[in-house]
Amino acid sequence: MSTKISPLAGKPATDGKLVDLGALVAAYVDLKPDPSVSEQRVAFGTSGHRGSSFERSFNEWHVLAVAQAICDYRKQAGVDGPVYVGIDTHALSQPAFESTLEVLAANGVHTFVSADGEYTPTPAVSHAILVHNRGREQGKADGIVITPSHNPPDSGGIKYNPPHGGPADTDATSWIAKRANELIEGGLREVKRMPFAQALKAPTTTSFDFLQLYVGDLGDALDLEVVRANGVRMGVDPLGGAGVHYWSAIGERYGLQLTVVSEVVDKSFAFMSLDWDGKVRMDPSSSYAMQRLIGLKDDYDVAFACDTDHDRHGVVAPSSGLMPANHYLAAAAWYLFQNRPGWRPDAAIGKTAVSTGLLDRVAKHLGRPLREVPVGFKYFVSGLYDGSLGFGCEESAGASFLAKDGSPWSTDKDGIVAALLAGEMTARMGRDPGEIYREITAKLGDPANARIDAPANHAQKQKLSKLTPEQVASKTLAGDPVVEVINQAGGQPIGGIKVMSEHGWFAARPSGTEDIYKVYGESFRGKEHLERVLAEAQTMVDAALG
Repeated sequence: MSTKISPLAGKPATDGKLVDLGALVAAYVDLKPDPSVSEQRVAFGTSGHRGSSFERSFNEWHVLAVAQAICDYRKQAGVDGPVYVGIDTHALSQPAFESTLEVLAANGVHTFVSADGEYTPTPAVSHAILVHNRGREQGKADGIVITPSHNPPDSGGIKYNPPHGGPADTDATSWIAKRANELIEGGLREVKRMPFAQALKAPTTTSFDFLQLYVGDLGDALDLEVVRANGVRMGVDPLGGAGVHYWSAIGERYGLQLTVVSEVVDKSFAFMSLDWDGKVRMDPSSSYAMQRLIGLKDDYDVAFACDTDHDRHGVVAPSSGLMPANHYLAAAAWYLFQNRPGWRPDAAIGKTAVSTGLLDRVAKHLGRPLREVPVGFKYFVSGLYDGSLGFGCEESAGASFLAKDGSPWSTDKDGIVAALLAGEMTARMGRDPGEIYREITAKLGDPANARIDAPANHAQKQKLSKLTPEQVASKTLAGDPVVEVINQAGGQPIGGIKVMSEHGWFAARPSGTEDIYKVYGESFRGKEHLERVLAEAQTMVDAALG
């Protein structure tokens, strides 16, 4: 990656500047967004509206407006069941939860909130929605998760999951964002609200034990008996996230040798090591951020961590250390599709357009369909819901898969089952996931992959997002014939271009947050060939951008 690595990367978070939690929460209430400033408007990205109270991009007004917009959306979409509300451990999540409940209660929406104020992982909300809606035609539930995922401690976020349990599609999020911005422009006059203390006691507010439901059903998704019987020693670092109390309950319920290395919840996340840019970021796939997890390598048969809302995973294997996300996803797909006889024989492997091409080879080798989609887990939801997709994964360490009987488990990303799968793989195969990956690459090829960032202004980014295959003139890629050029995956635009040869590929797409474009590249001919792929990719894209 061409982005400059901070000298603080990998150092303790206390070497950097920790967030002022008091000022952050005060800014949530005190600062109001200006809807004429685009950065201060409600905007749903790949997973909800996110921002910081300091920047007037995630404040009380945003959350009140989004919550009311969700209430309005539910009415017009005919969703008349309860809403399940989850919350992570970011400092802004508690005040955002209070704002959300104030609006839901005032709108008379039956709301399930976590018992005893327990934090709630994203997959626990998704699973609760699916269980509630099983066999129902009416009174279907949906959900709201208050989380900015793995983003820094000064961030806040709120996302909506419809009755299918997964992330809302673009039609829904566009409707909600448009309505929320209208409400803000109108000074929140159309927002119904009641005091939080009153909302908590409202007859429509019900306590719900997300933890017991999720932990109790976990054996439906994983073979935890084989993990117990083989005595696999597992270590987990919850990173002070929403699943912090789930892990000990899982170990106790299923008799596992599962050590929770820390249950500390510190909303400044001072226990972290700093990420590549010197910021605190709870990214379980980043070697800079995962120094504490990497330190567990020689203490357990397998170790893992999840991000703040527990929808992403990071796995440390004794044979390899922290596994790159693409490596573990390939190993997981390889294992699952040979050890889930209850799945449909035509259940597909799902991947984003910028995930490793090794997944394509795994699918072909195992005789499974491959479903490639744009970046965004929402594109996997329908397949995970109807069983036509056994496993869906993103290159950013997000994945979910079906229950053992082929029914939906979580249609949102589930870092908990993805992490614990490493224990199941180790138990059944007698080898850790790193060793399994090496066996796969010995059979199917060993890819080298990387990402580079290149500068691009707003106009260039717009042009890149609309590039067509016809605009890519080159017929070769790093010495190999180009076999395909696409700007869509699964019938949806990928927001850029992807060029493929038999031995490598690159994809270029604009960043949604910075004045850069990102080039993802991979080669099955080694690192030197990968460098040629990336260099030619940048030349091709620059030529197309003029």
